[in-house]
Amino acid sequence: MAGLQALIKLVLPKDRLFFKLFTAAGENIRTMGNLLSQLVAEPNAENRMHINQQIEELEHQNDEITHQIFIELGRNFITPFGREDIHYLASALDDVADFINAVSRNIELHKIDPTEDGIRKMAEVLSQTTTELANVVVQLKLLKKPQLILESLKKVNSLDNHAEDVFDMCIQRLFETEDDFKKLIQKREIFNLMEETSDKCKEAAHVLKSIIIKSA
Repeated sequence: MAGLQALIKLVLPKDRLFFKLFTAAGENIRTMGNLLSQLVAEPNAENRMHINQQIEELEHQNDEITHQIFIELGRNFITPFGREDIHYLASALDDVADFINAVSRNIELHKIDPTEDGIRKMAEVLSQTTTELANVVVQLKLLKKPQLILESLKKVNSLDNHAEDVFDMCIQRLFETEDDFKKLIQKREIFNLMEETSDKCKEAAHVLKSIIIKSA
């Protein structure tokens, strides 16, 4: 019995470490989504540059978190859920961070005025989606009480559908109103990246749903 208790004490901190790391990744994504929404509402170019730098720093932090998850996965025999699922989830969340950073970077790179209505609407949906995704990740420790998590996952899927509708509307309006061909291509690239970011959130939600189903 004493040996078993010692083993539990040894294992539990490492087990909880995965939840801590995933929570950090989720909160990073939430913050990045909020910052992107702030960036596209900011008319001052210098302020936008500062926000872009914040997003880039958070993306680098998320790379470190993902790397740490992979290290811990190699070190620990006991994990809170399947090893393959841990790898998939870490990669999926990292993809979301990468794409948010890509949106921000391309807005700055192409000197696009992000305050136009379409870009702001897409960013608003992405901010809501990353917030819901982060809510799910934070609740991972409640695997035996899946209902709250599943409700948040439904919201992520619903927001992705909304993002597709907004994307279609934005592309249609872009071709109707943009006379500068170079700007048209650049803006379309940004809209594509924003739509792909939403898709990455949906992919992460699918991984989370799989984890919930397996753990129920």
